[in-house]
Amino acid sequence: MPMPNPKPSVLGPQRRTNPLIWCLAFICAILATIIIVAGIIVFIGYLVIRPKLPLLYVHSARLDKLSYTQAGILAVRLIIIMKAENHNMKAHVSFYDTIRLMCGRTRRGSYHGLSIAQLVADPFDVRKNTSRELNYVVESSPIPLEPPEQYLTEQSLAKTKVVPFFLKGSSRTRWRVGPLGSVKFWLHINCHIQLPTDNTVVYPDCSTKSH
Repeated sequence: MPMPNPKPSVLGPQRRTNPLIWCLAFICAILATIIIVAGIIVFIGYLVIRPKLPLLYVHSARLDKLSYTQAGILAVRLIIIMKAENHNMKAHVSFYDTIRLMCGRTRRGSYHGLSIAQLVADPFDVRKNTSRELNYVVESSPIPLEPPEQYLTEQSLAKTKVVPFFLKGSSRTRWRVGPLGSVKFWLHINCHIQLPTDNTVVYPDCSTKSH
């Protein structure tokens, strides 16, 4: 009995993978290995160094002088002490792009809509695990108040003996953290400070937030 003829293969001849595909797969494998190793190094570096964000805050403030006339002319002088802190044990921090603080009565940085002063600091460094004080004497020019502003000011002086101010500003920081490279952050501060008219020093709980 004759044997049946074998059926031809429906798949056709076997195709070989293009060498270019093998080359791309090899490159991708190398890149993935490099990324994994880099991630492990960064993670170990973070655990060893444990970088901490620098901090800028209002250490103390005092209303040193307040002058208010019957004509509704206001002038103030404030003493404000800021502190820049670096809690990193292995890296010093640079504060740059100039700290700018607007001192005023409302959240827009003004006294009832009128600007009082702008605080500025040149770029400076804070060494590892240290702090630095920034002392400001903020003295305004005489500020003519409109009737509604005069009323609010007179109410504050007569009833509470406290004058409210807002401090709003920012600073940029940069520091190098071992294998993690250079780290940069914006620090923003927004404070509401109540200053007594009897020259009492206050210690606001007000510090920066990073961005």
